[in-house]
Amino acid sequence: MINALKETTAYLKNKGFEDPEIGIVLGTGLGKIVDDIENQIVAHYNHIPHFPLATVEFHKGKLIYGDLYGKKVVVMQGRFHHYEGYDFIDITYPIRAMEALGIKKLLVSNAAGAINLEFKRGELMLIEDHINLQGGSPLAFKEVSAFGERFVDMSDPYDKEMCDQAKAIAKEHNLPMNTGVYASVVGPQLETKAEYRYLKIIGADAVGMSTVPEVIVANHLKLPVFAISVLTDECDPDNLKPVNVQEIIEVAGKAEPIMIKLFRELIQLQ
Repeated sequence: MINALKETTAYLKNKGFEDPEIGIVLGTGLGKIVDDIENQIVAHYNHIPHFPLATVEFHKGKLIYGDLYGKKVVVMQGRFHHYEGYDFIDITYPIRAMEALGIKKLLVSNAAGAINLEFKRGELMLIEDHINLQGGSPLAFKEVSAFGERFVDMSDPYDKEMCDQAKAIAKEHNLPMNTGVYASVVGPQLETKAEYRYLKIIGADAVGMSTVPEVIVANHLKLPVFAISVLTDECDPDNLKPVNVQEIIEVAGKAEPIMIKLFRELIQLQ
């Protein structure tokens, strides 16, 4: 991986990806923030050495560099998932590449289902802790110690300072934001009624199919990380209706202005 990362970063630096400050991973339906990036340089995943390819139809496969709200950023427009057939090392390779380019902080977004029925769809949930139910780790490879400690402490995986800043921003601007625990499952199938009950019992407030591997690698690299979910559906096992994926995308899109406002204020504070 060391040689692969050298080739990846050499390619991106040659395109002009110089000294980024913040890395951003955009989730389902949250792509419009890229419209605010100035002086854009775009690298398509299929052109970047050693990058996986995004296979989900509503995930674009672009790495975008530029100026966003006064900071130099690298934005992943389209992420990778275990359910696409990628292993956890591939899924998180872009995080390692962004860190090798020089980012100092990582911001992650996703779409998730609300297990906590006090939370409503269209609202945000600040992730303060997580449960990894994906059955693997992005740190389980032979040369992991070349990048950091093998046994990474995860007692406080989300950066407290950025979390506190986000809470203050939400309060100041009256943004509908909850805080809670995110459970990451493999997917791509959605959960059964029994699985939703199980997730509630073990302490999850929301469930999704991403983010946790990226957060684990950020902690391995000692990158302060912030993560937030858009709650796209309410997972009530006693009143469960078939889920329409297009509807999930539409709900995420409607919540996008709230997310963009939060990210704008948060990025300016970094």
